[in-house]
Amino acid sequence: MPREQYSRDRLWTLGLLLGIAILVQLAYAAYIRPHAEGWLAEQVAQRDADPDYKPQRTLSVILKDPEQEVAIILGLWALALAVRKALALSRHRRQLDRGLMKVPPGYRILPTDVRDYARQLDELAAGERDLIPARVTRRALKRFGETENVQDAATAVHDYCESEAARLDSELALIRFSVWAIPAVGFVGTVRGIGEALAGAQTALKGDTGPVTSGLGIAFNSTFVALVISIILMYVIHELQLRQERLVLDTEQNVDDTVVSNLQSR
Repeated sequence: MPREQYSRDRLWTLGLLLGIAILVQLAYAAYIRPHAEGWLAEQVAQRDADPDYKPQRTLSVILKDPEQEVAIILGLWALALAVRKALALSRHRRQLDRGLMKVPPGYRILPTDVRDYARQLDELAAGERDLIPARVTRRALKRFGETENVQDAATAVHDYCESEAARLDSELALIRFSVWAIPAVGFVGTVRGIGEALAGAQTALKGDTGPVTSGLGIAFNSTFVALVISIILMYVIHELQLRQERLVLDTEQNVDDTVVSNLQSR
């Protein structure tokens, strides 16, 4: 990836994170935290009126703490990156399924024909020329034109597909970072909640268990939310990896069948 394109991609990624953070913060400020505070106040009032009343839970109470907010921001960011990645893979797959080169049955591609077939690839639209099937096909033709050796062309296809697989896998780095960071954020909430519970242990001895239960609620809620989001993202990553591996393997097989098998040295 050129340096300028890499910089634009990173700016887009960070801008996406900032936009998601703003939207989530607005949702928390406008609904989640006010609703959680009202719900907790209502539960306290009902408990005071009826000593046997068992407090209920609601989603806003589970999500109200800052650790859960950060985990949700990172989770939505990772999902947005995964959707973008999936759309890009779909473009590669559509080109592969559509086919690039139409070689008549029984016809063999000679070294002198390489330039004509390469020109067909160069005439593709700008966005189509840089897709994986087009690049692998171009690499096979170029190698055959340089060496006039069919085995060299097949080796070039295999090596280039391996490098593309490594490149695609490296592009999942930010999503993997989110999967690692979200449980860490949940653990921070766990430590903070346990700390608040221990700080309120003295008041619990006097009969007021509110600080202890509040601290434990923070600890368990943050862990619960972080683990749920991490499980979802792990599934998404595995689906993306599966689609990437299938794309590269199918591309190599397709180029072998439609190009390499039709090459013939002089």
